[in-house]
Amino acid sequence: MRVKKTYPANQLRDYSTLFMRSEIFRLLNNDHSSINLKIERYDKNLYEKDVTYLQYLKYLYKVLGKHYQNEYYFKNEFLNKWLKSELGKSDSVIFSEFRIGKAIADLAMFNGSSRVFEIKTALDKMDRLSGQLEAYRRVFNEIYLIVPTEYLNNYLDCDKDVGIISFDSQENSFQMIRNANSLLKIEVSALMEVLYTHEYKEIVLSYYGFLPKMTDFTQFDICSQYIRRIPLEDLNKLFVSRIKLRMVHNLFFNKRNSEINQVCLSLNLNKKDRELLITNLNRQIIS
Repeated sequence: MRVKKTYPANQLRDYSTLFMRSEIFRLLNNDHSSINLKIERYDKNLYEKDVTYLQYLKYLYKVLGKHYQNEYYFKNEFLNKWLKSELGKSDSVIFSEFRIGKAIADLAMFNGSSRVFEIKTALDKMDRLSGQLEAYRRVFNEIYLIVPTEYLNNYLDCDKDVGIISFDSQENSFQMIRNANSLLKIEVSALMEVLYTHEYKEIVLSYYGFLPKMTDFTQFDICSQYIRRIPLEDLNKLFVSRIKLRMVHNLFFNKRNSEINQVCLSLNLNKKDRELLITNLNRQIIS
């Protein structure tokens, strides 16, 4: 399968949807109906060839890399070429789509501190950026923007505390343009929105050595009051430590199947599910 010089825009958008969580979840359940529709619509010639669904997805990923670098492509490349190496150096934990209030961070990493990564592709507008940065600033120690090299100047004047990483689509490489300044401005109200009930109770217990009297109806307010009295440096350490205990499967494919690392992280697939997905994708495409 050779990448063509041009594709219609609607075809590229259709291709990109096959890397969505819902589509990969279908394939995990051995449901090939959606991907078959795309093949029937755009690539019927594959019926005459000995091609698997996995090979087809790899081909589509190349097409996206050449003609339609959307958020999935950006995020997956950053994960493979930057964050995976970070995992090998430390006890880091990576989350895809980490919710902070109404904002959802593209990627978040927790080790000794907390870092958040917001991706802005050529397809994104800047109108939501200030609100996203404000939300991240309430919880995270370091904030990074990942932007295409050709749009770099649009982002250099934003908050100077925010780090900038550029992505060169021609070289397919990332470069640190500006390091983020370390922040310690945790807002407890934002923190409480991030934490599950058992997590904020464990933070109180860990710091004070006991849990105050409370009911299911009062535990949120009472724990909030206790957490507000914890010095910020201690609270930051407790927060990062607790988040790292969440059941996150930071298992990644090597280069062979690295095209689907991001969506597997997003679905938090364990080793058994990842193997099942590959088994289902290795089926041959038939008409």
